[in-house]
Amino acid sequence: MPKTFVAIMAYAVLPLAAAGCVSKSEYTKTVQAAEARYNDLAAENGRLKDQLADAGKRHEQLTSERADLERSLTMKAGELGKTVADLRQRVSALETDNARLTQELADAQTAREEKVREVSSTYEQLVTKMKGEIDKGQVTISELKGKLTVNMVEAILFDSGKAEVKPEGLVVLGKVIEILKTVNDKSIRIEGHTDNKPIVGPLTQRYPTNWELSAARAITISRYLQKHGIEPASLSAAAFGEFKPVADNDTVEGRAKNRRIEIVLVPKD
Repeated sequence: MPKTFVAIMAYAVLPLAAAGCVSKSEYTKTVQAAEARYNDLAAENGRLKDQLADAGKRHEQLTSERADLERSLTMKAGELGKTVADLRQRVSALETDNARLTQELADAQTAREEKVREVSSTYEQLVTKMKGEIDKGQVTISELKGKLTVNMVEAILFDSGKAEVKPEGLVVLGKVIEILKTVNDKSIRIEGHTDNKPIVGPLTQRYPTNWELSAARAITISRYLQKHGIEPASLSAAAFGEFKPVADNDTVEGRAKNRRIEIVLVPKD
């Protein structure tokens, strides 16, 4: 216990003892009680100082953690802001692409509809121009999904086993050519077809099989179209022989339908 405290206690109690107010033992007890109280207060003060020091350290730690957290939040806010900006930029780009694709789709649809209208117009012109041949069953014209086919039976164009066009066949081809000259955006494929009767006799020297006969007829028509003003780059010839029948080869009528030339209009590649 500090001497100052003892001196103060002696100064306060001794006069009482001298005056006979307190005994020596009471004096001693009073001093001891004061010392004990003092010691308790000193210990409590030490504990409070320790707690204050701990609180100060905790305050510093929390302050540091708060600063770290604020820096982290600031950094994350910056990253989030950049992410949001990037996402907005991507959304804008996607919206631009979507608008472009929507326009392209609309343009393609318009172009498709225009082509369908052109094919329909060509179909109507051919039907009108060749009404007589259609009525006689010599020609059929069909239109499906932008593909237009003029089907001409062999008898109107060729003699049996021949690949030279007959005069009356040239008249029919002239009507077709007149319409085809107005078509600029289509490829024109000439297809040769036969029935399944094999080539026999001396004719086999020139046409060993129906392949050769159908090819010769398709090429003859292609050359005639070219000669009369159809762009050759738009023309092609294909030979199918008897392998694409449209009717039963077991009947006379069916075989007659299978022996044919088809002029097919399809969109250019």
